[in-house]
Formats: sequence, structure tokens, C-alpha cells
Amino acid sequence: MMTLSQPQRTALAWAAVAIASALLLWLLAPVLAPFITAAVLAYALAPAVQALVRRRLPRTVAVLLVVLLFGLALMALLLLVLPILNREIPALREQIPALAKLANDKLSPWLAQHGVQLQLDTASIKAFVLKYLDANLEDWLATVLSSARIGGSFLLAFVGNAVLLPVVLFYLLHDWPGLMARAWALVPPAARLHVGGFLTECDTMLGQYLRGQLLVMLALAAYYSIALMLARFDLALPIGVFTGLAVFIPYVGFGLGLLLALLAGLLQFASLYGVLAVAVVFGVGQLLESFVLTPRFVGERIGLSPLMVIFALLAFGHLLGFIGVLVALPLSALAVVAVRRLHSAYLASSLFR
Repeated sequence: MMTLSQPQRTALAWAAVAIASALLLWLLAPVLAPFITAAVLAYALAPAVQALVRRRLPRTVAVLLVVLLFGLALMALLLLVLPILNREIPALREQIPALAKLANDKLSPWLAQHGVQLQLDTASIKAFVLKYLDANLEDWLATVLSSARIGGSFLLAFVGNAVLLPVVLFYLLHDWPGLMARAWALVPPAARLHVGGFLTECDTMLGQYLRGQLLVMLALAAYYSIALMLARFDLALPIGVFTGLAVFIPYVGFGLGLLLALLAGLLQFASLYGVLAVAVVFGVGQLLESFVLTPRFVGERIGLSPLMVIFALLAFGHLLGFIGVLVALPLSALAVVAVRRLHSAYLASSLFR
């Protein structure tokens, strides 16, 4: 029977704790989602609170100010999208039947020459548009609110999380120094050197990633806004700013911005120019992000390949929903540091010697 050394038993114990924690996280995911999100936000916003405290501002006031500014930033991002929808929904009602007729008149004969039969039912499309788009944004919101009795549990959960998140965030930020001190006191003195090194490496990676990502977002928001303005888009500023800020959610943010821009281009220009302009602007933007901005400001600090990024987004999204998509990359960065250190310990162990 093989006898394990003390370091090996310690490593196995930590592995068991990690597996048990992951299982508990999976089982309690719906309940833990707002708390995990608040913890990630508290980590990101704690330096801002500390900077205000160093300027002799009471901690309670500093926390309230930071949480309020963060909430206003989220509201501003939402208000960027609402004017786009409020303007494009009536335009959709007018343009979709015409676009369907144009596709039947121009696109269908060309596709038929290549063996593809496509014939759109313009009457059904027009009836669908009149049924579901014959209202403005305010009417849509009223319909959603009036249907709360149908999906009451979902709406209640959403509102509950929306109220719970800022409350949890406030208390975490207010007690952040004490929480960190109590968490550090739980670490055995003999392990503090290794744990401290691990936490320092995690903090360095996350700090550089967040600061670099913020610079990438601001640069892309400026680029998309200016480029769409030069392309004569009426909604250049809201679409550009939204796309730049939404790239914080990898692939999803870019896809939403691209969809909004394509919709705006088709409705405003009603020609191939809108599609080509969006293709050029967003194609150049993607090249700029991938080959200039991200390597320069973020680099490969997170240590994940594009395939692993997609897997992390899908995995965390499955566990925690949309909140999981938001926290996927920061938590994956911590996992990268942990796996790197476990691999080093494994190579240095005497298990197979």
C-alpha cells in the first residue's frame, strides 16, 4: 500500500475542498449568483472606495458614492440602447415588408439560377409585422409589465436580484478591509507564504486585465462612434458607445453591437450600402481589437486561448446564466493561476519517484 507524504496529503485535501466547493457552487448557483456578482464587483470597485477614504471621506459616504456612480453608469448604458429600439421599431414596421418584396423580386431569381429556391410569403410577413411591431417601445414595456402574472416567478426573481445586488455590494464594500482580514486569519500560518504568493499573482493578473480591458473598451467606443459617423449613420453615437463598452462581454457584446448596426444600416439606407458600411467598420474594428488594442493593453495576461474563452463563457453561462457570462473571464483568470501552481507542485512532487 502506497504511503502518501504530508505535502501529498495536504494537496489531496485541498483538491477535495475544491471539488466540494465546485459542487456546492453548482447546486446553489441560482441563489449565489447575485452574491458572486457582488463579490466580483466589490473587488473591482474596492480601490476606488479606498482612494476616497484616503482623501478623508467617511467610508460609508465613499461606498455610497461609488455604488451610486456605478449604478448611474449601468443606467447610462441602458439608455444608450432604448433610443435605438425606440427609433428602429417603427422603422422595422415600415421597412420589413418592403425588404421582403425586394428579396422576392431581386434575390429569388438570382438564387434560382444557382439551384436554390427561395420564395418569401410577403403577406404573412406583413401580417406578422403589423401584429407584433405595431406599437412603440412604451407599449412594448407596458405589455411586458402587464404579463407579469404569467411569468411572475421569473419577474419576481429578476426584481429581487436587482434589489439584492446593490445591497450586497454596499455591505461588501463597507466591510471589505475587515472581510479581507478575517479571510486571511483563516489561513494557517505555515501556509501563508504560499497563499500570499498565490493571491498576489491573482491580484496582479486581474488588475492588469481589468485596467487593460477598460482602455480597450474606451478606445473601441471612440472608434466605432467616429467610424459610424463618417459612414453617415444617424445612430452612430449610441451604437458606437454601446458596442465599445459591451465588448467587455467577449463575443456577445460585439455580436449585439453588430446586430444593432446592421439593423440601423438596413433601415436608414434601405440598400446594400448600409450592410457594406457596417461590414467595413466592424471588420476593421475587430482587426484593431485583436491585433492592436488587446495585445497592447491586455496582452495574454489571462492566459486563455480563444477556444478556452468560448468554453469558459458557455460553462459559466450554464452555471450562473447571464451573470456567469459577465464573471467568466475574471474567474477563469484565477483558475489559470491555480492550475499553473498545481502543475508546478505536481512536477516538483515525489509521487512518481
